[in-house]
Amino acid sequence: MDGPVGPLTGPMAPTPTPARSTHMPTSPAIEALGLVKRYGDKVALGGVDLAVPKGTVTAVLGPNGAGKTTAVRILSTLSEADEGSATVAGFDVATHPTEVRRRIGLAAQDATVDPLLTGHENLVMIGELHQLPRREAKVRSTELLGQFTLSDARDKLAGAYSGGMRRRLDLAATLVARPEVLFLDEPTTGLDPRARSELWTVLETLVDSGVTILLTTQYLEEADRLADDIVVVDHGSVIARGDARQLKRQVGGDNIGVTIPDLSRLDEVAAIVGRVTGCDPITDRAARTVTAPTSGGVAGLADVANALAAEGHEVEDLSLRQPTLDEVFLTLTGSAMTADDDLADPVPQEVAR
Repeated sequence: MDGPVGPLTGPMAPTPTPARSTHMPTSPAIEALGLVKRYGDKVALGGVDLAVPKGTVTAVLGPNGAGKTTAVRILSTLSEADEGSATVAGFDVATHPTEVRRRIGLAAQDATVDPLLTGHENLVMIGELHQLPRREAKVRSTELLGQFTLSDARDKLAGAYSGGMRRRLDLAATLVARPEVLFLDEPTTGLDPRARSELWTVLETLVDSGVTILLTTQYLEEADRLADDIVVVDHGSVIARGDARQLKRQVGGDNIGVTIPDLSRLDEVAAIVGRVTGCDPITDRAARTVTAPTSGGVAGLADVANALAAEGHEVEDLSLRQPTLDEVFLTLTGSAMTADDDLADPVPQEVAR
């Protein structure tokens, strides 16, 4: 995807209007039914359904090539579905794309602010493209620069910003026109932990004010913290959905985790844990840990402890816990979460014209 939409310019730019339509958006804020997208014999989406209530956050997770970015492109009017339908803020994305664009903000994975303008000038320019009076655009720029801790760099050229600063400026640009719906494609990629946490706080504030957010992310803790609903896609289809707790329950009960001080005995410990639990354990040699699911609760934990003690294994840590969202993702998709490299869309025909 190619940077923020807010506003679109060129052939896709909406015709300026003095006032918004009086049409009242329906609930949910984002709805998709049976979205299908093909590229030759490659099926990027195979019938995806989504429903995102107003004022909530839905996170879309999936391995590389799962179709996450393709879905966002269709919902934000940058690509057309081959089959199915979708509405955003009450408007059909295929038949009323201009109305949809007036009500959304879109930030892609790469920051695309103008490097030859200052941070303040970038946001003022975006505001004026949204038909804000120049004075109002300046006020809005100042507000957002403060919100994203960029006030000290307001008069610095964006080309001299660090990667994290450009990312924050890029996200601020999507908010200039106070959109009803935000599409965020891996919004915190490139941010350090502190900046990521600050951005999460901003997003939570936006949701509290009624903004609806659909985000794709490679950070499982991001989905765990922000999302009211998590949708897991794989090979273009939805394979699971629910909040973090529901997804963790879907893959079974608790996990027994064993950490040992002697890496050379990890395989022996894994064999014991597997025998006692009756499940194939997962080993992490770097962390010297063995993890396996159990339905036995505390009794199962005691059985593992007794078996390890009987064979003389020293244990650094032994715990019973819920599976992490990372483990849920691995169980559901068979692969670990990594940075997204979905099948790239060709240039949409409506843009090419």
